[in-house]
Amino acid sequence: MDVALSKSRTPQLLACVLAGIGLALLGGCGKAPEPPMPKVLPQVILIEADLPPRPMKPDLPPLFDDIERRTFQFFWDTTNEQNGLTPDRYPSRPFASIASVGFALTSYPIGIENGWVSRNQAVERTLVTLKFFRDLPSGPQRTGKGAYKGFYYHFLDMQQGRRYDSWVELSSVDTALLLMGVLFAQSYYDQDDPREKEIRQIADTIYKRVDWQWLQRNKPLVSMGWFPESGFIQHDWMGYNEAMMLYVLALGSPTHPVEPDAWTVWSRTYDNDWGVYQGQEYLSFGPLFGHQYSHVWIDFRDIQDPYMRERGIDYFLNSRRATLAQREYAIENPMQWKDYSANVWGLTAGDGPQNTTQEYKGEQRQFRHYSARGAGLRENFDDGTIVPSAAISSLPFAPEVVIPATVEMHKRYGDYLYSSYGFLDSFNPSFGYDIPLKTGRLIPDRGWVASDYIAIDQGPILAGIANYRDEFVWEVMKKNPYIRKGLERAGFTGGWLAPEDSFQPLQKDEQAASARASGIAESRAAAAAEQKAASQQPAPPAAKKQ
Repeated sequence: MDVALSKSRTPQLLACVLAGIGLALLGGCGKAPEPPMPKVLPQVILIEADLPPRPMKPDLPPLFDDIERRTFQFFWDTTNEQNGLTPDRYPSRPFASIASVGFALTSYPIGIENGWVSRNQAVERTLVTLKFFRDLPSGPQRTGKGAYKGFYYHFLDMQQGRRYDSWVELSSVDTALLLMGVLFAQSYYDQDDPREKEIRQIADTIYKRVDWQWLQRNKPLVSMGWFPESGFIQHDWMGYNEAMMLYVLALGSPTHPVEPDAWTVWSRTYDNDWGVYQGQEYLSFGPLFGHQYSHVWIDFRDIQDPYMRERGIDYFLNSRRATLAQREYAIENPMQWKDYSANVWGLTAGDGPQNTTQEYKGEQRQFRHYSARGAGLRENFDDGTIVPSAAISSLPFAPEVVIPATVEMHKRYGDYLYSSYGFLDSFNPSFGYDIPLKTGRLIPDRGWVASDYIAIDQGPILAGIANYRDEFVWEVMKKNPYIRKGLERAGFTGGWLAPEDSFQPLQKDEQAASARASGIAESRAAAAAEQKAASQQPAPPAAKKQ
């Protein structure tokens, strides 16, 4: 558990938890004897709802200036300046990703503010991009189209912008990532210049024609997408993940909005994702991108929906806890991967060496190429592959652990991991198998390293640094009326959504919280009993260091 946060905890809520099961006890309960096993299981603890202080804001070392500039340059250099399409990855740039374009549109104003490009250059690039998406051929046909019902295909060919292949879906969440960039541009380019007026108008057109209701196959939820060959994807956006922004956009639409019960039902599906993991009680999603993407554009500090009011925190603090929990997982390193530590960590979606099973420390281990990796209550997979973006993009949430991790990874691996556009996507010090690779290369005695930069990992790095420095992306997006409307229809109140000059602190729904507390007491007791039983089992033989 984060030491800085624990200082503000009320003593009466730091309850002792089942003394005698080998746990380090809290508050005035003292310390239990060390358990007779080499590995202590995670604590079962109560994290109270009293709001802890925000993390301190340490200064950024010069390395972050360099990361920021190089990562911006990725978007500026690799985007097709004729149509504004940004590659999904580089240098193996086979197709564009609409999510990449959303991050690119967000990156250009960051470049303006830092003096890396002129406003005129960025306006021209943005206008080219928006015109291209406005005019992209749309329809239900299997080929020759780039969009349908206002949604766009996940991957487009880099030149014509048509659906890249038959396996590519019309994607609701990737359209949402694109739209966040479109609306960011609409709010940033606010001058009276005719071209900036046109940016605002085209952004409005693109957003308003998205037919969110069409994708409500199972109302009130929204489907993940559609294929012209087979119809709607059978899975809806449920559980806690990156689709927060999708529902905010769908609720804020002035033309095809979903009803507020969409958020109510969506957040009701969180129940399996709330719990205690690595000393943190939070709404869990294993890969860190789920805790980062919506936060690129929306400042969730001090605003709460009914779900978070019940728990007395906000989604920003939730992402902080997720970040700290994942770092603790790396310190514990239950799978004994090479180099995992307090300053070498980060699991999210990213490249990996290959889909293969190999022997590692005397047992068969599965490795993957591109995959979502994570550690949490669910959605867990770990094959020793670290994605620097997982840590760096969490800079606004937990700078005190992200800054040293970024510096350490640059120092230890920078000679082959850090290049023209900042950190390459990923690396795996544990993978040294001489087999054909899906991507990347082996470094003698250092393991595997990716050969590509991936735009949807680059984007959160750039925006995360900008938001940490001066809240730039957040402040621009607060001006967008559609985002405000979507949040308010979802039930968010307080913070910057409150009337001007009327600060509202985080609230806690005491009645709901009391009911919830009684409901989870039994599950905590069961978890503690399970730990006690596990502690009485013979310890497994210690694995040899590789």
